[in-house]
Amino acid sequence: MNRADATAPTGASRPPAPVLADPADVVLAVDGGGSKTDVVAIAIDGSIVGHARGPGSNPQTRGWAVAGPILDDVRARVVRGLGDRRIRTTHVYLAGLDLHDELVAATAALAHWTDDGGGPAVLDNDLFALLRAGTLSPDAAAVVCGTGINALAVRADGATARFPAIGDVSGDWGGGAWLGNRALWHAARADDGRGPATALTTAVPEALGRTSVREVIEDVHFGRLDDGVVNRLCPVLFEVAEAGDTVAASVVARQADEIVLLASVALRRLGLGGSGAVPVPVVLGGGVLAARHPLLVSGVVDGLAARVPGAVPTWVTDPPVLGAGLAALESVGVGAAALDRYRGAVRSRAFASTTAAIR
Repeated sequence: MNRADATAPTGASRPPAPVLADPADVVLAVDGGGSKTDVVAIAIDGSIVGHARGPGSNPQTRGWAVAGPILDDVRARVVRGLGDRRIRTTHVYLAGLDLHDELVAATAALAHWTDDGGGPAVLDNDLFALLRAGTLSPDAAAVVCGTGINALAVRADGATARFPAIGDVSGDWGGGAWLGNRALWHAARADDGRGPATALTTAVPEALGRTSVREVIEDVHFGRLDDGVVNRLCPVLFEVAEAGDTVAASVVARQADEIVLLASVALRRLGLGGSGAVPVPVVLGGGVLAARHPLLVSGVVDGLAARVPGAVPTWVTDPPVLGAGLAALESVGVGAAALDRYRGAVRSRAFASTTAAIR
């Protein structure tokens, strides 16, 4: 979407059918991120009656030739276990649906799901699921910092502010893969004298089972270590930063600045957050943010206080499929008890790796 635009959401949607008092009905909630895909079948009373997981299905990075079969497989495993249960609605939230053409392509790629009555009623970026998991406010922003980074803001009249979020070419900075890459980059420069000394020169090879930075570099270059190994270095960066390493701490500070910048710019484009008299939730999620690293938390909190007087930082450490399921259930008119039951079920299951109160 054009940076200057603040428009209504562009995801595919259609109104749900009237609610019928049939306890056998289910809704499907789909969350597809950079590292994993979850599909959950939820009964109308909020209980989880089916769940399957697969690898990441971000179509922007994997392409529909890979992402499509992953989504089909994970969904099929859930649907096969439903028997005669009727699928009332399906909400699909995927990382990588940032541009209009991507939403159009997604609609076409998943159109065949209508064959068994479970075609997507809502299909949009996974930031909307994160937003619902963190707040019911009609004026809010959300920032995800997981494998990658992205943000949006919404306003009560339906307007949204979004970013292309397609990497370096669209001005993005940060996310777990990027931070891991920076850990290796700084370690390499310190090791050969081009950069300042840092404890990363020891921590990086130790984390990868190597004896030196040079060995890491050569093993990545010759394919003995996969390029994706940098994802494993993100936690290393934070550990070294929190131990007092200046170089690593500067990278964490830069990431906090970028998170604050994304939220503040998105809100400003909608005319929100400029007055401390009107609180505006800023929902923060994704693996990097959910880990609640102290240096990152303090940088984000302080930065938001300085840039957005009305911002209320709201961390979501529940899995993204929580918000997807809440939105799906609400769309068919269930009550608060069902929503609470679903929230509790998500937090008690294996895919709920961490838990925290929804603010």
